[in-house]
Amino acid sequence: MNATVIFFFLLIVAGTLVITYWAAKRTKSTGDFYTAGGGLTGWQNGLAIAGDYLSAASFLGIAGAIALNGFDGFFYSIGFLIAYLVVLFLVAEPLRNLGKYTLADMINARFDAKKVRGAAALNTIVIVIFYMIAQLVGAGALIQLLFGIDYWVAVLIVGVMMTIYVLFGGMTATSWVQIIKALLLMLGTVIISFMVLAKFNFNLVYMFSEMKTVTEHGADYLKPGLKYTDPLGTISLMIALVLGTAGLPHILMRFFTVKDAKTARSSVITATWVVGIFYVLTVFLGFGAAAFVGSKAITSANTAGNMAAPLLAEALGGDFLLSFVSAVAFATILAVVAGLVLSGASAFAHDVYGQIIKKGKISDRDQMLAAKYASFGVSVFSIILALFAQNLNVAFLVSLAFCVAASANLPVILYTIYWKRFNTSGAVTGMLTGLIVSLVLVILSPNVFSPVPGEAMFVGDPIFPFTNPALFSVPLGFLGGYLGTVLSKERDPRRYAEVKVKANTGYRE
Repeated sequence: MNATVIFFFLLIVAGTLVITYWAAKRTKSTGDFYTAGGGLTGWQNGLAIAGDYLSAASFLGIAGAIALNGFDGFFYSIGFLIAYLVVLFLVAEPLRNLGKYTLADMINARFDAKKVRGAAALNTIVIVIFYMIAQLVGAGALIQLLFGIDYWVAVLIVGVMMTIYVLFGGMTATSWVQIIKALLLMLGTVIISFMVLAKFNFNLVYMFSEMKTVTEHGADYLKPGLKYTDPLGTISLMIALVLGTAGLPHILMRFFTVKDAKTARSSVITATWVVGIFYVLTVFLGFGAAAFVGSKAITSANTAGNMAAPLLAEALGGDFLLSFVSAVAFATILAVVAGLVLSGASAFAHDVYGQIIKKGKISDRDQMLAAKYASFGVSVFSIILALFAQNLNVAFLVSLAFCVAASANLPVILYTIYWKRFNTSGAVTGMLTGLIVSLVLVILSPNVFSPVPGEAMFVGDPIFPFTNPALFSVPLGFLGGYLGTVLSKERDPRRYAEVKVKANTGYRE
């Protein structure tokens, strides 16, 4: 621990607390708490989306994955980036036109049924928990490396900070922390990438040729198959990454923070540019860590490789750059977990408590109170789970959240918007099928069972062979929605016509 590290961390914490205080004075209604009153501009929301999306998995996990696994680690960058095309062309505009605060609002615009809202809320909570664990694991590893404190203490520190942001500042504070964090993250990534490229004489051809010799994998480092030896397993991972974003509740929630669908579209375009540039630069982060830090140093700091980027910063720029990059990574995690807590809290407070239990008859004050209680509950539960997931790669953990989102949420979203015959039974069946199948297959997978002690949660042979089950769970999610619909006698073409008009025009009575 040194003075530079302490300075940058205190600067980040102080800055975000000032933002929270400023936002708290402007958060006076439920709409302010959940969606910042819908007052963000396109570029602001685009940067906030990028800040939400460029999580610990992106900065810490992907850099480590590329450093240790070469070409196979870059699969995450490709999948995360392409995913935004699905969001832009299929989901963003209809979602903004139909929804109010949550994903359940959007689906319920067509069905208006408690069981549909309840299933959507359940999916949201499960996805948020998966994603939260990933962020907290990354935060714990980062602070443990820098300050030499126990992992569990580090996780508690981040948990307390994120809870403060959400309880007092709501979406306004979360959005501005995400905007500032996105700018700082891009700055840090560009600086490191420039320094890595300088080490290779600003010659990309030379860099790639050198990477064939600097690792123990030799030329295989630049070829697919180093980690993902099964083609079907690789396809399954890519399906989760490409389709998952369009079902992530904390990303979809951001489209309610703008005034109309046009602004929502411009938000996605801005986010895509920022995210695209960042993921291209992850190549330099990963290659640099492999060349100038080495796999042994990376895995000794964290077995999953999550500390590759900070260690690279230290190797290239000493304590100063390490401190800056680590502080930015800390801000990255804080911003993302705050958005996740807000998303999970909205599912509890707005969907379950406000609309199902109270049947919509709840005052603005009571719903705000319920949202804050729910925020606290989601934070505590996620912290407890994160304490047992220290040795899992954060990019992998996020890929599981993407799998659940792609399997349980995306089929129902697309059916709701584009299929005339779709009904309540299909919506509930589709969501529960995608959720249950993806969770069961994850439990039976090598992530949970491994014959090698220490590589998974339990020692034993996995029943399901793939680490990510999206290849099976996503089609079954679509199939569940289809069968639930065709086997039911429910029909309401007039409701679909209304939803179609609203989805395409934004018209509301």
